[in-house]
Amino acid sequence: MKRYSVIMAGGGGTRFWPLSRQASPKQLLNLSGNDVMINETINRINPLVPYHQTLIVTNQVQEEIMKEVVIEEIPKSNILLEPIGRNTAPCIGYAAMVLRKREQDALMCVHPSDHFIKNESEFIKILDKCFDLAESTNNLITIGIKPTFPCTGYGYIHMGKEIDQNVYEVEEFVEKPNIQKAREYLDSGKFLWNSGMFVWKASTILDNIKRFLPKLYDKLLELEQYIDTEEEAKALAALYPQMQNISIDYGIMERSNEVLVVPGDFGWNDVGSWDSLGSIYEADERGNIIVGDHIYIDTTNTIAYGKEHLIAALGVDNLIIVHTPDATLVCPKDRAQDVKLIVDELKAKNRNELL
Repeated sequence: MKRYSVIMAGGGGTRFWPLSRQASPKQLLNLSGNDVMINETINRINPLVPYHQTLIVTNQVQEEIMKEVVIEEIPKSNILLEPIGRNTAPCIGYAAMVLRKREQDALMCVHPSDHFIKNESEFIKILDKCFDLAESTNNLITIGIKPTFPCTGYGYIHMGKEIDQNVYEVEEFVEKPNIQKAREYLDSGKFLWNSGMFVWKASTILDNIKRFLPKLYDKLLELEQYIDTEEEAKALAALYPQMQNISIDYGIMERSNEVLVVPGDFGWNDVGSWDSLGSIYEADERGNIIVGDHIYIDTTNTIAYGKEHLIAALGVDNLIIVHTPDATLVCPKDRAQDVKLIVDELKAKNRNELL
């Protein structure tokens, strides 16, 4: 079966404000200094999936910039545009329906567009194994990450019976834990971080959507006849807002008893907020991570990002400092997850020029 990748690229990356904005969200940022995150994701998968078999699902607001920055070998017809965000189940269902229309059936791996992976060769070995597993079974395959510390910011996967070498049944998916639970999960050796990466046949995920989310399936079925026609955008505008706003985890993965997990250990990080830049950059001897021109005096464990002018810090500890031409962020590192609250406040005050 042909292998396809589906890159989910519709998110706003609000925890990376003020660098991330609606028109240029995190997946379109060059945080590593090499390329924008979505291109790094596409290239990472390319040894197994050619460019012309890569689909990108994004939103209409990002259409022009996405087509401008994404690797030119990706066909423009492979950039699928959601008229409105409806979470990951409709996004994945739409992409699977496109594959059914074009290929009858295909293998598809699903990836967020904005994660970081350090050991790409090990990642490819795991992904290749998942493709083979998905082709030989009708299971839903997910990649779990071997935890390296008791993280409270990720959901977890409880591994059940080992049915093949490094392949496990999923006992359950569990929500983000408190620190005590996270330590218990780490110590048990039976829990993995939920990476949000999946592999399955397009037919398998559509069968599961039909079973568990029949109303969503009905809307996808209505949409199918318009895919790759001049009426597709009009049909999307009419049907997409009617689709359930639900994640693939809640809608399918936590309900199905046909889920398998393959553990991976390849230096993964979801780069969810400014404090995760340590996965991309090494800290200096004082624990500081600095991108851009700077002067630091008696400053420790601080993250600074700004390329427009000098950032100077004196006698501070555990801060995040981010400068852009029209906004500057300063917050404690332990409040990095709360940066989205600033975005919420800007929305409430109609400061749309900063969103």
